[in-house]
Amino acid sequence: MPAHLLIAEDDRMHAEILRRYLESAGYRTTIVHDGRTALDIVRRVRPDLLLLDVMMPKMDGLELCTAVRRESAVPVLMLTARTSEDDLLLGLDRGADDYLTKPYRPRELLARIKTLLRRAGPADDRDVLRVGPVTIDLARRVVSVAGSDIECTRDEFAILATLAHQPERVFTRAQLLEQTNGYDRDSTERAIDTHMSNLRRKIEPNPRRPALLLTVYGVGYKLAGA
Repeated sequence: MPAHLLIAEDDRMHAEILRRYLESAGYRTTIVHDGRTALDIVRRVRPDLLLLDVMMPKMDGLELCTAVRRESAVPVLMLTARTSEDDLLLGLDRGADDYLTKPYRPRELLARIKTLLRRAGPADDRDVLRVGPVTIDLARRVVSVAGSDIECTRDEFAILATLAHQPERVFTRAQLLEQTNGYDRDSTERAIDTHMSNLRRKIEPNPRRPALLLTVYGVGYKLAGA
């Protein structure tokens, strides 16, 4: 069956042009025009790839990308008119897999889509992250270590899933906090240290000498990839 692409774009004319081009290339498409509807579709339909505009009503593309990454490994290709390096890096920090700046060439868009789909593999495998002895089933929200399930809070699951999406990448406390409550609930970056301590007790053979959840002093945390 052709891959299903979700187009989240508030510019209706641009979205329609995208739909026609992608369907002529053999893909199935769904169009939404705001971030909240896009998140609902991701949860219910599980598309193969998300084409995501940054500027959208109700929930912008950066907020949507953060929300999607809490519960899905669907490839995200961000489409943006913003061209500064900081803006582009911010999108990648929120979990986007790739980005294109507008205007872009349709052939380049198609090439990026093919690359992301090939890298992601089958949809069923995409929702399960495996890093060393740790397995995270994003769809079922289950974490297991060496085959044994462990209980995680919502925030612990969000942090662990974020780290597992990019093993060996160092995340700052601020970046991890954005994956949990964000800054709108009186949260502090020190709350991340508490979550990490709890996670180590649950997944590390020796929490006092962690081998999986590693501290990078002065920066943040990472999940060891081996």
